[in-house]
Amino acid sequence: MLDELTPILLAVSDNGSQMIAGNTRKFMAMVAIAQHFGRPSTPTDQAWIESLNGTTKREWPHLLAITDPAVLRAELAVVQNEYNTRRLHSGIGYVTPEDEHTGRGPAIRQARRDGLTQAAHTRLAYHRATRNNQPNPDDPNVV
Repeated sequence: MLDELTPILLAVSDNGSQMIAGNTRKFMAMVAIAQHFGRPSTPTDQAWIESLNGTTKREWPHLLAITDPAVLRAELAVVQNEYNTRRLHSGIGYVTPEDEHTGRGPAIRQARRDGLTQAAHTRLAYHRATRNNQPNPDDPNVV
């Protein structure tokens, strides 16, 4: 049985000054959040958040210039909606997280594969029918 002091959440972070500060540690302990710190100089320990930070800075660079917390909060809400509902993610087969979480991801990926297969067949059929240096196998006069 879990007692009242067993943390139920885990905060994974780097060794930044904000996260290792005594007041932060006290707060985390008070609200039953355990802390785990990545190894120094190894951003691969938190590759998912490094990737998110890189994507955010690259695709929404205007966020870095916002100094008003209320404006930043509003802009981040817009970015979060776009990131989850419109932006295609390579890690999940170029569908949106919303598509994947609602179960539409596999169908979208399959429809894409089917479309590419059909396009390849159509392209081959066209080129076979229109090439000039070979007889057309569908021509009844060809022996």
